Amino acid sequence: MSKENYRRLGDYIREVDVRNRDLEIKELVGLTINKAFIPSVANTIGTDLSNYKVIRKEQFACSLMQVSRDGKMPVAMFEGECAIMSPAYPMFEVVDKNILLPQYLMMWFSRNEFDREASFYAVGGVRGSLTWQDFCDMTLPIPPIEQQRKIVAEYETITKRIRINEQMIIRLEETAQTLYCKMFVDGIDKENLPEGWRIGTLGEIAEIKAGGDKPKSFSNFYTTQCQIPVIANGIENMGIIGYTEYSAINKPAITVSARGTIGVCFIRTKPYYPIVRLISVIPQNRNSLHNLWFQLSYKQFEGDGSVQNQLTIPVLERENIIIPENKILEEFEKRISVIGRVIEVKSVQNTKLNELQSLLLAKMGQIFD
Repeated sequence: MSKENYRRLGDYIREVDVRNRDLEIKELVGLTINKAFIPSVANTIGTDLSNYKVIRKEQFACSLMQVSRDGKMPVAMFEGECAIMSPAYPMFEVVDKNILLPQYLMMWFSRNEFDREASFYAVGGVRGSLTWQDFCDMTLPIPPIEQQRKIVAEYETITKRIRINEQMIIRLEETAQTLYCKMFVDGIDKENLPEGWRIGTLGEIAEIKAGGDKPKSFSNFYTTQCQIPVIANGIENMGIIGYTEYSAINKPAITVSARGTIGVCFIRTKPYYPIVRLISVIPQNRNSLHNLWFQLSYKQFEGDGSVQNQLTIPVLERENIIIPENKILEEFEKRISVIGRVIEVKSVQNTKLNELQSLLLAKMGQIFD
């Protein structure tokens, strides 16, 4: 796209610096590297909040520090009514919303290309920071306002759908937890278990395997050949770090993080390849998969006491487990599997919707092409 269609950002925004002099505003927020506002956890005891900056609806806050180091510029549009922030955050607003929509501007800030450009300008700054002048000198395409509204409406439709799916997933997870408690926790006395129930060890009812080294046929991306997820310790995206053509675990299983934050559990119903720092628990009875996941998720594991806290196979094998009668396990598995399938569908939908959002953001640079 020709740069002649780009406009200097600083010509369309102005700085905002309103202080909380009367102390009327109590809500304190911070800004994350992922371009979102969150309630601040800072200790403000003894802090003079009258010097904090006030941010209002459709105004922006940003951080210009260490942009090149982080590879991202924290910047976000405030969607609430008002709040206060540390005076260290530069704030600004759109000069004329009939020429530039704040929501359109926030979409531009959300692009990976914007972060790369900001990082480039920040390389020469002190500690990799971006100056306000350099920020204002950055450019963006500003199409007619009606076209902006159309672009924003399309993006927000997708965003709304993602949020609805996220809310539904939360409700379904809560329903699953309630169902588990009703069938296996409420009114259950470990010293006087129902008929057919017993206390056993995890090693009795499951095969436990440690993860191995990274496979030789490893790819950072899903490919035609490499379709089996390689799982490591971690929570984000359920710990997937890449893909391989080989599967080490082909049965429904539960992965348990073995180092760092130990005891983080996920259910795996499809083939996968676990690597070090991860332990796989493969139930002998498939009807016990979700019940066992809930039991392990609620446990407070203790590591082996080494310098780096870690969970070992012998420790897991000795863990006491309630083993219910198979009929109730089968009933629970049927009911919970229905919930799980809906959650999986909504999660896949959100993955596709997020990809579509990324595509829309990328196409913003082609508006005048």
